[in-house]
Amino acid sequence: MPTVRDVTIGLMRELGMTTVFGNPGSTELPMFRDFPEDFRYVMGLQESVVLGMADGFAQGTRTAALVNLHSSAGVGHALGNLFTAFKNQTPLVVTAGQQARSILPYEPFLFAERAAEFPRPFVKWSCEPARAEDVPAALHRAWLVAMEPPCGPTFVSIPIDDWDRDCAPFSGRKVHAGRAPDAGAIAECGQAMARAKRPAIVVGAGVARDGAWDQVVALAERHSAAVLVAPMSARCSFPEDHALFAGFLTAGREAIVAALAHFDFVLALGGPMSLYHVEGSGPHVPDACEVWLIGDNHVHAAWAPAGTAIVAQCDKALDLLLAGPVPGARTAPAGRVLPAPLDGSVMTDAYVLQRIAALRGPETIIVEEAPSSRGPMHDRLPIVAKDTFYTTASGGLGHGLPAAVGMAMARPDDKVIAVLGDGSSMYAIQGLHAAVQHGVSVSFVVIKNNRYEALHQFGRHFGMQTLVGTQFPELDFCMLAGGHGVAARRATDAASLDEALRWSFAADGPTLVEAVVL
Repeated sequence: MPTVRDVTIGLMRELGMTTVFGNPGSTELPMFRDFPEDFRYVMGLQESVVLGMADGFAQGTRTAALVNLHSSAGVGHALGNLFTAFKNQTPLVVTAGQQARSILPYEPFLFAERAAEFPRPFVKWSCEPARAEDVPAALHRAWLVAMEPPCGPTFVSIPIDDWDRDCAPFSGRKVHAGRAPDAGAIAECGQAMARAKRPAIVVGAGVARDGAWDQVVALAERHSAAVLVAPMSARCSFPEDHALFAGFLTAGREAIVAALAHFDFVLALGGPMSLYHVEGSGPHVPDACEVWLIGDNHVHAAWAPAGTAIVAQCDKALDLLLAGPVPGARTAPAGRVLPAPLDGSVMTDAYVLQRIAALRGPETIIVEEAPSSRGPMHDRLPIVAKDTFYTTASGGLGHGLPAAVGMAMARPDDKVIAVLGDGSSMYAIQGLHAAVQHGVSVSFVVIKNNRYEALHQFGRHFGMQTLVGTQFPELDFCMLAGGHGVAARRATDAASLDEALRWSFAADGPTLVEAVVL
């Protein structure tokens, strides 16, 4: 009979999971005996890096990626980016080794106690199969659940001695999953939008996940509706150079109400609109403003503080809205006013982002993890093409650098630019090693301000002028890059910045630019 490993490898091939991201330990090694030549193993030097690379790869390919970690210790290291994958709604199948079944009663070295419980609540489903021969079925279910909207990571713990056990052949089932929108509710929403005098659309990451970019553009143009981006959205869902683009909502209660005060109808698509980072008070939406929410995540629908929610995939819902009633004539809303260009006399993060925008191709992919520079990025680095912007939906650090590597592996014909803070970079600097190993075309641009600037900004919010443990002027990213085999250049003024960015953007392999800012 074939072994559990034989059957599992065949299933993985059938499901398209032939790229394995991992950092294995002793209890995972039997999985890789006679590793097939048509598979690819991507090693990361730390488990959070492994998760981040897989997250970027899965988002780039739009299918679940396979991650292999080491029992409790490895899963523990990866939890931060597992949390991010959960918030990103990224489909992942995460496996981890377990000690041999025969010695589990004796709490052996490097075993996982309550293995299936450990990664919760950051996985949609988890299990440790009751029998070795159940491993393929468990992995197949993990893949199905990961891919079912709303997508997300799943987890399977596999004892070390399962892989060589006999196993009957296993055939995967076809499951057609999805959420068809309620036609009656969509019709009511469409009628309300057509009646409105001043409609607006708020787009979240779900629009990009559902491939609904063009449909949102068509709906906005049909209704002359202003389009804003939901707070902390992890994807690009509308062209930021479009005449109807009105900017970004801030993750604060009063700020959201103020930004929407002009509108009498708001349609929030593909993610939470009322996402808060600080305490607030007062209403959640403006008075006399009718709010509708459409997205595939029933959890978002349940906790939204205002509005009528429809659980549905954005592309399917938008098809129905576009077939709905035609609005009367409206005056187009005023366009967004952008700040004046900077002259480069002072090296700031805003200037660095302005030059990235000027020197990059519009189809290049931006993977961002520079929290304190998000505001300047909105002003200076417009995202104008679909599927060209990715960031963390969780707010956790250590995702951006490895996610950029995974994205470049998923889309090898595209240039990837990782815009990173210096503090964020250090959470996953080992990801540079994988970039070299696989020769990916990533430009790592590290905005170096020698501190956790996001914490300083937040400290000022609390009236704290001095923070401890948030400065690190000693870091040298050119030396760190060189130690991993990545060519690097430092930029300290406008001239050296342009030279370094042009060099990096033209390179075929991984490069790093350390942009020193005030």
